[in-house]
Amino acid sequence: MALLTWDESLSVGVKSMDSQHQAMLQMLNELYDAMMEDNALGVTGPLLHRLVEYTKTHFSSEEQLMEACGYINLAAHHARHLELIEEVEKYIASYEREDLFMPIPLLHFLRDWIATHIQKEDRDYGPWVNRHEAR
Repeated sequence: MALLTWDESLSVGVKSMDSQHQAMLQMLNELYDAMMEDNALGVTGPLLHRLVEYTKTHFSSEEQLMEACGYINLAAHHARHLELIEEVEKYIASYEREDLFMPIPLLHFLRDWIATHIQKEDRDYGPWVNRHEAR
């Protein structure tokens, strides 16, 4: 069962970024599936770290794309990315300190943040990028 399913409402209209967003959703769903299994303890931590590292790489790619086309809201977008990473790293530290299964609130936070961020803030750069032909 998927925690978050890709559909056109999550498309930003930039193929490379849509592909990366789809990969993030797949990783989120893998993390969710692992947590729903009885033997998730051994795989939850590595999956979470993989998702966070991929997210950082994605953010870097996204910001490079925005910079290449002179996107006017790059600084604010970068700040939102930093906020997410900081929040997720707090969850990871708590998880690792207590050696517990990943809390459901983190999954819901990630799901909601990813969906909201893509549908609102990321959607804003799609038309700009496409107008300025920086793909």
